[in-house]
Amino acid sequence: MAQRLPPSFVAKKQKILEQLAIPAEEYDDLSPKGSIDEGILDLIHEINALDGCVTTSSCAGRISVFLEGKKKSASFEVENGIEEGEMIGVTSKGAGVGGKGGGGRWLFVAHDPVDISNHYGPWKGLFGMQNEDIEGQELLSLGATRDIRFIHFKFEPMILHVLTASLQRAQNVISAALQAGFRESGALNLTSSSPGSATPMIGIRSMGLALESVIGFESGGKEFCMVPEYQLRNLVEISNDRFRENTKRIERFRSLLPEIGSEAHEKRSKQGEGWEDTQVRRERKKAEGLKKAQRIKQSAHQETKTPEEVPDVGFLEQNT
Repeated sequence: MAQRLPPSFVAKKQKILEQLAIPAEEYDDLSPKGSIDEGILDLIHEINALDGCVTTSSCAGRISVFLEGKKKSASFEVENGIEEGEMIGVTSKGAGVGGKGGGGRWLFVAHDPVDISNHYGPWKGLFGMQNEDIEGQELLSLGATRDIRFIHFKFEPMILHVLTASLQRAQNVISAALQAGFRESGALNLTSSSPGSATPMIGIRSMGLALESVIGFESGGKEFCMVPEYQLRNLVEISNDRFRENTKRIERFRSLLPEIGSEAHEKRSKQGEGWEDTQVRRERKKAEGLKKAQRIKQSAHQETKTPEEVPDVGFLEQNT
């Protein structure tokens, strides 16, 4: 008998499905592209067709070139009399580690492998950059990188967030993701912030395929390339290879979806057992190992205390 889904989950799934039903030309979301990637559109529909699962955000994978945001410069702090660590009350918001925020922007984004055979002209032009800037290079050689806005080349594999209706369903999704090769997948939450049953959010990802390299910098309002053309081409080729592996893992995950939705996959629910968190399992295994080691130690100790066979006293007396 199927479990009744939590009302909060049913309401959230209904709202998400209504948004996804909007025609493509009218649909818009918060991603740079503003729509669902075609590469995982079928996967999204197949997950959403399962009871107890619904996708909340997704990216099929992408190659991108990103200009990081403005940093909190040393000159700004000196001019404003601000000591290191004393930014309280200063409203200027700079970019964090990795360049996000502070006015950062995309110079190039592709959600499919780049067709190298049909690319003509310099790669730096495709990625929105110009030739190297002498002043900028001199600034870099002086080590003044804190005031420089760098340009990053990135490959990011698929990332998918799935809201689940129960702890058991969440465990099934994680198991399928790990089997498919998305090794950094896991639960983002296991408890409910409001009264009612927990509806865990699962992140499906594989950071082992990710790639990032600094390829340029911004100077005087212009973006300049700081690596040779052959290196840009190599980065594209490597990213295309990783795109193909990313696609293979997506297809493996799709092939496991029937198991996620199958009642037969609810392995422990029939035995009345619930979710076992990774930390709980680790502690249980540790305790079991300690008990086993203790039993072995006690057994060995008893063997050493067993008295050796000694001659009878009468026998000793006869030979004196």
